[in-house]
Amino acid sequence: MDAKEQVLQAMREAGKPLSAGDVAKATGIDRKEIDKAFAELKKENAIISPVRCKWAPAE
Repeated sequence: MDAKEQVLQAMREAGKPLSAGDVAKATGIDRKEIDKAFAELKKENAIISPVRCKWAPAE
């Protein structure tokens, strides 16, 4: 499973908007990798930001 999939899975399991730090704690992935995954997911419109600095799946 790549970082993008792990980030999305962590967000779905949390059931609430998460910051990059929250995702890092939940997955154990390096923060830089999470930031890259966030950037790609934003371009794909796979995540949205309902609260400042927090992200959730766009589903």
